Amino acid sequence: MGIDSQNVLDYSNNNTIFLAWNFKDGVEIKEVFKKVCALIININNSANTRFPNSKASVVMGIGYEAWHMLDLPKPLPVEFEKFVPIAGSKHTAVSTKADLHFHIRADEPSFCIDAASAISDILNKAAESIVEIHGFRYWDSRSILGFVDGTENPHGTDREYFGIIGDEDPDYKGASYLFVQKYMHNISAWKSLPVSEQEKVIGRSKVDDIEMPDDIKPSNAHSALANVGDDLKIIRDNMPFGNISTNEMGTYFIAYASSFTTVKKMLTNMFVGVPEGNYDRILDFSTPETGTLFFVPTFDMLNDFAG
Repeated sequence: MGIDSQNVLDYSNNNTIFLAWNFKDGVEIKEVFKKVCALIININNSANTRFPNSKASVVMGIGYEAWHMLDLPKPLPVEFEKFVPIAGSKHTAVSTKADLHFHIRADEPSFCIDAASAISDILNKAAESIVEIHGFRYWDSRSILGFVDGTENPHGTDREYFGIIGDEDPDYKGASYLFVQKYMHNISAWKSLPVSEQEKVIGRSKVDDIEMPDDIKPSNAHSALANVGDDLKIIRDNMPFGNISTNEMGTYFIAYASSFTTVKKMLTNMFVGVPEGNYDRILDFSTPETGTLFFVPTFDMLNDFAG
């Protein structure tokens, strides 16, 4: 039998809920964690039977501190660490603590609501919800800034290669690294830019999503700094979210990867700059409020954790 990975390779659906939780102090968490692991297996098995064509799924990630609190296997995955802030001359990729992360997605929003409710029912007494984001598909997979998001995502066999840990870490083969950031946008400032200037910030045309030639694209364009080469890719599953009446609109950045080194290189390019000081101009309009690395075990590992 092959390794049964969580559904990190799925493509974005129309509806998503992102949840992050921290365990409370002085509370027995191991039995609660076992129940959550069993629940995630159950929800995914049920989704495969009830909604085989909707790609409904839940992916659970475990934070670095939680891994130690729960006495999970050692040695740890090779690149699993506590995320350290990456500070540039003007902007910082902040680091925030979270013990568990849930990525719930489906074409039918009812599935997302029910799954989030079931998870919360188990965790409420032992943990505190620190992030709950209801994401939505915006037109043809565009961010709320109006540009297509995720154009550089790998496809086909490359998707598994860049998204799933392989033989380089045999004890954790089939698992993944997960990195998330909650970005808030200055929509008013962004809208004040002419489309031609917005395109220079992103490095792509807004309407038809065509990348600028290298001799025209600014060196501080998002596509120039966030893409770190064809040999170093991640699986983005970003979703827009927000409150229109208060002008609080954002993007939940979510990256699955076989190597966290790739994510760190991308973030360093964006926040520190290449060369140093030539940071990603999109950061003048987008501020990260969170930044956390999680590890996504296989279903086989979740089954072991559930006892």
